[in-house]
Amino acid sequence: MTASDPETSQDRATPDHLLHTRTGSEVSPEDLVLASGKDLTPHTLEWAQRKLAQEGTTAMDKLLP
Repeated sequence: MTASDPETSQDRATPDHLLHTRTGSEVSPEDLVLASGKDLTPHTLEWAQRKLAQEGTTAMDKLLP
């Protein structure tokens, strides 16, 4: 196989079945803020707390595959 072969290429995307959003533990507001790509600030932490209160852990599932 050559370096351009998709089976050996190191720059290809990770398959969806290997991606995981959680380890089975609770999602914290900090986790949700960081997963959304935002900075940790009092405002974004309040946003994450509200989102988790409304949506539960599915809030994280909506952000990540």
